[in-house]
Amino acid sequence: MITLGIETSCDETSIALLKDTQILFNGVSSQIKHHQHFGGVVPELASRKHTEIIHYLIEKALKETALNFSDIQLCASTHAPGLEGSLLIGVSVAKALTALLDIPLVGVHHLWGHLYAHFLTETPPEFPFIGLIVSGGHTMIVKVTGHYAVQILGQTRDDAAGEAFDKVARYLELGYPGGPKIEALAREGNPKAIHFPRAMKNEGYEFSFSGLKTAVIQYIQALKKTDTPLPKADICASFQKAVTDILAYKSIKACRDCAIKTLLVTGGVSANQALLADLMAQSTGTNIQVLTPPPLLCTDNAAMIAAAGYYHFKTFSRSHPDLSALPNLAIDAFI
Repeated sequence: MITLGIETSCDETSIALLKDTQILFNGVSSQIKHHQHFGGVVPELASRKHTEIIHYLIEKALKETALNFSDIQLCASTHAPGLEGSLLIGVSVAKALTALLDIPLVGVHHLWGHLYAHFLTETPPEFPFIGLIVSGGHTMIVKVTGHYAVQILGQTRDDAAGEAFDKVARYLELGYPGGPKIEALAREGNPKAIHFPRAMKNEGYEFSFSGLKTAVIQYIQALKKTDTPLPKADICASFQKAVTDILAYKSIKACRDCAIKTLLVTGGVSANQALLADLMAQSTGTNIQVLTPPPLLCTDNAAMIAAAGYYHFKTFSRSHPDLSALPNLAIDAFI
């Protein structure tokens, strides 16, 4: 089956073509340079940029794969969660194409897309597994027992991990996006130099990063008052360690508590090598297998959306011709 995937949930426009689960094309147009000046994503600007590039990417996908519109048998588009205006661009294009081509349309929840990025690897995971979804907008632990069978075990009560990275980076004047910049500078620092709090460590699988962010800011403010040079590398390393410690601890604990031996780590922050190192260290001697997707599939992309749509249609044979953009839909809300 040839599946067209469309991803426009935030600040990446992506189009993919899959033959079953084989990636034929996976093009991503990032908007980072357009949002850097503002220190974060500007919703109206994001929508405009999606409109400008999406048709070009579709044409490029067909040209590079030597396929025609008539070859497409299924369309999968992100419809939740995300920026409403951005979601509407992808959903509108998907509805128009599927109506014209008379093919099924599947709406994909963005977080399911991140989980299904793992199903594009040479050895797809087997059920059940624990999923740690960690990105700029979401941080949660889920238990997945089958295709689209999910239980949310815990999630952040305030900032997502990636959001905390962005805010700390902004305060350190490192620029946007903050995750890669903090990770790079942290390599030069000592993760034990400063002890930052690990919030809610013994409170189930819930997360909170707002207090950690505040602790970092207060530390910086205290140094500035005494005109002490900021040890930016040590701050980044210590902050990053506080984040990865708690992510690794709770996700490995979830595997142990649920007697599940497979942990899927996914989302933009899953590309962070310090997180992977902490997960490997904390899973040593547990027989828990920690899986991360290839770097190109960690961040937002349409191949993972196409894969999620392919498995949804294969499992349920359902089409969503009246698809709507639902910016706040939960991952466990089945449509």
